[in-house]
Amino acid sequence: MSTSRLCVPVATGAVAAEAADLVNQLAAEGHLSAEAAQRRDREVANELAATGTYRQSAEELLLGSRIAWRNNPQCIGKFYWKGLEVRDCREVGGAGGDEGALFEALVEHLRLAWNGGRVRLLLSVFASSEPGRPGPRVWNGQLIRYAGYRRTDGSVQGDPDSVRLTEAVRQLGWRARGTEYDVLPLVIQWPGREPRWFDLPPDAVPEVRISHPDYPWFERLGLRWHAFPTISDQILELGGLRYPLAPFSAWYTCTEIGARNLSDTNRYDKLPEIARGMGLDTGRDRTLWRDRALLELTAAVLHSYDEAGVSIIDHHFATKQFVRHEEREHKSGRRCPADWSAIVPATSGSTTPIWQRRYDATRIHPNFAPQPVPWTSGGAGD
Repeated sequence: MSTSRLCVPVATGAVAAEAADLVNQLAAEGHLSAEAAQRRDREVANELAATGTYRQSAEELLLGSRIAWRNNPQCIGKFYWKGLEVRDCREVGGAGGDEGALFEALVEHLRLAWNGGRVRLLLSVFASSEPGRPGPRVWNGQLIRYAGYRRTDGSVQGDPDSVRLTEAVRQLGWRARGTEYDVLPLVIQWPGREPRWFDLPPDAVPEVRISHPDYPWFERLGLRWHAFPTISDQILELGGLRYPLAPFSAWYTCTEIGARNLSDTNRYDKLPEIARGMGLDTGRDRTLWRDRALLELTAAVLHSYDEAGVSIIDHHFATKQFVRHEEREHKSGRRCPADWSAIVPATSGSTTPIWQRRYDATRIHPNFAPQPVPWTSGGAGD
């Protein structure tokens, strides 16, 4: 299926309805007066009638993006939704589609989000899709990810989650080093154009080497991870418009790295190696070697980020903050959409306050939504 057909905004009537909903929501939350909301509704209706689309104000982009994060059911960190910073990059690249300019803006996003280790909550919003003209995309699911190389025996060097993207960028001419932590290039594609790849500069890819406070041998494992996540494959659905490139940076929860990225059997699968280092019997499940290794790996991640002065939170703090967010939303008369399976931490879930709660994962607008991967869905320009 062609990505362009997926990215073109829906019919003008539906756009108008979503635009009106956004204006009404901003008014209901005290950001617009009733008179200003009525005036804005008329402006949007006139622009839609003339062009088939409309341009959101800087304030609509900022406040609407914050609400989109608040509405997203997949995220546990929404307590901080009011602190999200939004960069307006809608004009980057111009009408001709300058991939180099877009790459520089993405690099600047990473540098700003890094902030010397005090990671910022940062969203950069690039051009929206318009009737018959999809917006730009990056192929990467996150702006920083490690490559994965499938060996002839079926095993993987690096991150198995990145194997297909790694193969796709190698076909574009990227020369891989073949190590366990090769940073993938960014692949940028404007509609109607061939994709281009760009290597990220080292200062835009801060990393943390993983050590353990009690096991000196841990550091010799050579584990590392990039300092913060930047989700780049979600489409921002805001007021009837669709922004297919809206990278979002935040800080990690320690379980995301220790209990998922470095430990899942379909990712880096480091638990057997750690368990052997701890002297545990890995031949029997009853020794609980996986559980014990998982806990120590997660503790090592938390320790290492703290030592490096990089923002990170533990899952107990994160879940307590989420409950506070939920209570605050209910007091404001709003629902708190959440996917229980996504927000319960990957380790010690039953010890957290959200374990016995149940949530409604209904998607409401504005929001973020997944998109098909460009290299298997026809590309951004078809």
